[in-house]
Amino acid sequence: MTHIFKKYEFETQEKAQERIEDLHPRHIFVELGFIMIEEPTFDENEEIVTDAKYSNMYSVDVLWQKDLITDENEELDEPYGWRSKEIETDGNGAHTFAGYNYTE
Repeated sequence: MTHIFKKYEFETQEKAQERIEDLHPRHIFVELGFIMIEEPTFDENEEIVTDAKYSNMYSVDVLWQKDLITDENEELDEPYGWRSKEIETDGNGAHTFAGYNYTE
């Protein structure tokens, strides 16, 4: 495997983008933003009964280039500011990279 798939959440979009700017260009990232955690509900006339609810955390998925973030013992060494923001989800969550499953 040449890549490592991880998911992260940041307090703000600005903080996420700050960390992304520091990444090596061979890493692939997707800014998911404030993802929907509860869908809106509608009545029989398709009028909104309850609004959608969104996470208060800004989500980013990263497909790390493995050789750039592992040490000589193949231990993961994420760039500054990423490790503490890592999250875990059931399955792939709201997004996946083609050919990769988050849970693998």
